[in-house]
Amino acid sequence: MVCALGMLACVSLSAFAAEYGEPNITTKTTMKELRENPSIKGSGYYTYCNEWIEGSTQYDDTPIEGYVSYAAAEDAAEGMNLVIENYNRGVQITWQVYTPEEIAENSSLGMVQLFYYPAEGSGGRYAIVLPGNGSTITSEMEEGGSAASQLHAMGYTVFVLRYRSFLDATDNAPLDDIGRAVQFITQNAERFGVQAEGYAITAFSSGGQLAGLFCNEEIGWGRYSVPKPGALLMAYPVINFNEVKLLYHVLMDPGECGWRFYCSSVADVVTDDYPPVYFWYGKNDIVLPLMDLRKQGPAFEKALQAHSVPYLMHVYKNAGHSIGTGCGTDAEGWLTEAAAFWEEQVG
Repeated sequence: MVCALGMLACVSLSAFAAEYGEPNITTKTTMKELRENPSIKGSGYYTYCNEWIEGSTQYDDTPIEGYVSYAAAEDAAEGMNLVIENYNRGVQITWQVYTPEEIAENSSLGMVQLFYYPAEGSGGRYAIVLPGNGSTITSEMEEGGSAASQLHAMGYTVFVLRYRSFLDATDNAPLDDIGRAVQFITQNAERFGVQAEGYAITAFSSGGQLAGLFCNEEIGWGRYSVPKPGALLMAYPVINFNEVKLLYHVLMDPGECGWRFYCSSVADVVTDDYPPVYFWYGKNDIVLPLMDLRKQGPAFEKALQAHSVPYLMHVYKNAGHSIGTGCGTDAEGWLTEAAAFWEEQVG
């Protein structure tokens, strides 16, 4: 009898291991090991944020700490462990933002997804994370996963948004994706266990430019008939694409006229009722100066001051681009301070 029970237990554990993965992801875990984890595979979380082609084996032997910035690696690994833990207890991780009918008409809408990190309790505020997209696709692990890990530890529900970018970003598609995502969360607030009002947008790099535009009522949240963001929290945001605008137009919207998101400076859309803003960038950032640093953070700060918008800004000596949560840099702990600012502003 004892032997039989022991054999049954072994069979049950083997079956569990085959269907579910263990939350033992570390910075040393290779990308192949991560992607072969049954729970990561089952969850649908997108892990190809450095490759042009989904399914590529280019980074199979690369550990997480080499795939993402060293300053975000530990938090990104913890973000993946959270995905595994949630999936193993029956939480749906990946949510399609558009309907099956819409996706059938336009296949690019299928890539627009929300990755859900529920808080321990219900009824609290949520943050939606907009990663950057400098590598042509959005950074769901490096910036998305690392931010989700820290915000979840603070007690928030977090949604990481995978939105259309690069050649799929035609006709202001990324703004539509943000608007639809917030609509989806708002309509399903009870299901997700969150408050619809007072949410924060946490954005990185070029995701910051999108988030900054979305915080304008006319072209952003008001146009999509969703609640106004409670706060905008940004790390090394692109405020103005400057000389890159023409290239973006040629690549994304050749031959098309009319306003496009990449044409606008966030500094030009700040209004008196703009949400409170927390943002930072580093003096050793090598990306923002390529688009004229004066038109980035400094121009944004002047606009916030001109419209008396509450804000908190930091310029760090050692905090480069694409470092996510910034562990081991001067920006370490920025997200904790940003969340406190958010809470103070929404009361």
